[in-house]
Amino acid sequence: MVGEKKKHNRIWAVLKPFLGIAAAVALNIFCNRMMGLFHIPLFMDNMGTLLAAALGGYLPGIITGYLTNFINMTANIENVYYASLSVLIATAGAFFYKKGFFDKLWKTLLTIPVFALIGGALGSLLTYCIYGFGMGEGISAPFARALLEKGTLSVFMAQFISDVVIDLIDKTINVLLVFVILHLIPAGVKNPMGFSCWQQQPITQADKVKIDKNKIRGMSLGGKISIVVSFVMIVIAFVTTSISCVFYHSFAIEQFTETGVRTAQLAASVVNGDRVDEFIEKGRDADGYNDIIMRLNNILATTPELEYVYAYRIENDGCHVLFDLNSKGVERSHAGDVIAFDESFMPYINKLRRGELIDSIVSDDKYGWLLTNYEPVYNSKGKCVCYAATDISMSAIRLHEISFLTKVLSLFVGFFLLILAFCIWLAKYSIIYPIDAMTLVAEEFASDTEKDRKRSLKALSRLGIRTGDEIENMYSSMNVMMEESVQQMDNIKKQGEELSKMQNGLITVLADIVESRDKKTGQHIKKTAAYTRFLLQCMMNEGIHTDIINPDYIESVANSAPLHDIGKIVVSDTILNKNGRLTDEEFEKMKFHTTAGKEMIQKTMDLVSNPGYLSEAEGLAAYHHEKWDGSGYPNGISGEEIPLSARVMAVSDVLDALLSRRSYKEPYTFEQAVNIIKEGSGKHFDPTIIKVFLEHLDEIKEIADKQEQEFTIIS
Repeated sequence: MVGEKKKHNRIWAVLKPFLGIAAAVALNIFCNRMMGLFHIPLFMDNMGTLLAAALGGYLPGIITGYLTNFINMTANIENVYYASLSVLIATAGAFFYKKGFFDKLWKTLLTIPVFALIGGALGSLLTYCIYGFGMGEGISAPFARALLEKGTLSVFMAQFISDVVIDLIDKTINVLLVFVILHLIPAGVKNPMGFSCWQQQPITQADKVKIDKNKIRGMSLGGKISIVVSFVMIVIAFVTTSISCVFYHSFAIEQFTETGVRTAQLAASVVNGDRVDEFIEKGRDADGYNDIIMRLNNILATTPELEYVYAYRIENDGCHVLFDLNSKGVERSHAGDVIAFDESFMPYINKLRRGELIDSIVSDDKYGWLLTNYEPVYNSKGKCVCYAATDISMSAIRLHEISFLTKVLSLFVGFFLLILAFCIWLAKYSIIYPIDAMTLVAEEFASDTEKDRKRSLKALSRLGIRTGDEIENMYSSMNVMMEESVQQMDNIKKQGEELSKMQNGLITVLADIVESRDKKTGQHIKKTAAYTRFLLQCMMNEGIHTDIINPDYIESVANSAPLHDIGKIVVSDTILNKNGRLTDEEFEKMKFHTTAGKEMIQKTMDLVSNPGYLSEAEGLAAYHHEKWDGSGYPNGISGEEIPLSARVMAVSDVLDALLSRRSYKEPYTFEQAVNIIKEGSGKHFDPTIIKVFLEHLDEIKEIADKQEQEFTIIS
């Protein structure tokens, strides 16, 4: 049952975004059709697009916008050219939702001008580039006519302003409805239309926050992928568009030339060659002349690109006019007028005088940029008596080319954003998310304890990356490497612990050798180490000397404590084990053990690259007999000039000496020892340490009793 449920959930996760997109597209088309049905001058075809962008992200929003326009081709095939605008609106909608603009109404209102700029301003310019502005029958046409009737605006500006205003109203309604719908959706519903293609354990929102905080020295991988995809698509688009434009230009010239030839032939067919002289002499007074003009005007009306239709007789003094009409049906020249040869026609004058056929001519002179076709008109004897000619405006060809280029670019922009969104989405799940997940695990790899290491290794194993490519190979290698690293760390830690135990054991043995010469001290080194560790721990807990005391510091001092009397090895047995008090001379020799201990530890430190806790041992050996008021030895330093470890050891050293039996004295009671130490506060001892000492007498007595019991058992 559990397996079937998981399978059902996976299927639903795949189907959910597609069903959401289908619903969003249906909403767009339904609202748009309703506007048309009730003759409401709005589009209302972006609500579903914005919802898909907000609830699913860039890819679902772009797909929704793209599909909406393609399906709307069934109503009007020209709708496909506006897919790019829908895609841009989807992109902007996803961006605004991600940045929190739909959280508050006032923020939502700020997005309306952007959507209106895309749909209205860019849409209006797109329409102009494709069709040119005329007063058609579109949604904004009545408003544009009203503006135009005021006489202060051009056709372009009237249409542009009407498009922007209509779209501003349209986008305001769309955005406000989307805002309401989004706030009716339960807060727990996250990304219900989002595509997911996890090839690993999904990254949680908390992990995404951590990943986003990672600083990148250069450009992100997602940015690089976007640039590469964009560059490739732009290059492909440039090459294909350039080739298309070249072919289209050639095709347009061909088509226009063919049109010019046909219309010139048609014009030639309506001119009676036997009456040329009569038409030139009498013009409109000639019988049938006006009928020919009407037929030539009909030829002009059938071809929008046709600028002029005329008939000339070519003579040495110029072109003698029979007919000369422009696209508005107005005569440019009257019958009988003589027009000088244009410079661009000079190479063809001789052929024209002989009545021969000539190729199409492209000229750019006072009459404009024209494609001209001459067709001979023959009389009944088969002699060329004049030429019928047509001029097609090359500007019309240019407008057709601009329209073609705009359509291609519009289709490309929409398709480009769709492909880019898809590539980024695919790259995220196949490359970026797996790498981010591995990076996050590697950054959080903990090696402090065996438990932490196993936890990190388990976290890496749980990723389960299965991209089936080099990323998966890298993940597998990382798994093996980290597992081996963890094993190696465990081994190193165990070896380190063994070495530390061996080192501590050697130090203890060395200290015991010294003690074995001093029969008065017994377990002195162990007791003083225990007192010192405890006092430092209490000081750390109470926040005293936080700049110095930490767990590592305590461990170093405790480990080096047994070496504080190492200098006694240079003191003679006679002095070291003398019964009774030492003479002044003997005491001076005894005091030398501090300096000797320091020198011995310094020599040892010089032999190793990392002295470790020997640096603390040096201070303990040298200064544990210094006093707070400066009356100690060997240097007579005072206060905080004395290292903290030596100040703590001074208390521990005296406490153990007072509690221990000596040949020249009986042990003091714990209470007596405490009173003596208390009296030494501010003189012999650091007052701060004594304060901590007095606050924990019970625990210190327990340590003293425990150490004494252990010593008794060993003895």
